[in-house]
Amino acid sequence: MNRRLMFTAALAFATTAIAFAAEAAEVKNIVIVHGALADGSGWRRATDILEKRGFNVTIVQQPITSLEDDVAATKRVLDLQQGPSLLVGHSYGGMVITEAGNDPNVAGLVYVAAFQPDKGESLLSLASSKPAGSMDIKETKDGKYLYLDPGAFAAAFAADLPQAEADFMARSQVFASKQAFSAKITQPAWRTKKSWSIVATEDRSINPDLERDMAKRAGSEVTEIKASHAVFASQAEKVADAIEKAARQAGE
Repeated sequence: MNRRLMFTAALAFATTAIAFAAEAAEVKNIVIVHGALADGSGWRRATDILEKRGFNVTIVQQPITSLEDDVAATKRVLDLQQGPSLLVGHSYGGMVITEAGNDPNVAGLVYVAAFQPDKGESLLSLASSKPAGSMDIKETKDGKYLYLDPGAFAAAFAADLPQAEADFMARSQVFASKQAFSAKITQPAWRTKKSWSIVATEDRSINPDLERDMAKRAGSEVTEIKASHAVFASQAEKVADAIEKAARQAGE
């Protein structure tokens, strides 16, 4: 074999090896997108657990002013990561990761008691497709934003958390724009990437059967946890276990 052929063969081998390594790169970055009506602080316990297990965890504090704004906020955080990321979304955050997950550095998607929409679907269209528990949603005075009545927050959102913690979440909730809830998905990332779903079996905010149906449609691997909609806080270790498993599988 002459030198040119040897060089060409070596280059082809190196290129293939690099491509294979990129495809099977270990996933150490976890990017979490919180839902509406709660900010990212509720993810503290799950974050601490994952960090101790060697993951780099970042939480997106998106404004929930529009789906477009929230996807952009998520992409800004993804751009800061070195290597592939596992994108995790809770509740409305599932809408966000479904669009933001098309970023080439996203290795997989984890839906935590979340909406998992298909093309043309919105949060409102999915939420109204099956009955859920009583959600005392109110409008702000300007009619542009929505929030959950603090007096109803614990029962509807965080029934398995200590009362003081649920009360704090009620008072620190992030109001959601109507525009964000009515926005439709254009390109669902779960159609081309691996996905996992955590179903909160005692969820009173999203019907657990809706969570199951969306996961089945997407072909997601499902983990069921007996918990409220705030499963990420009340069952932080179990949620961390499911996310760790997804990260390991995403890197295979």
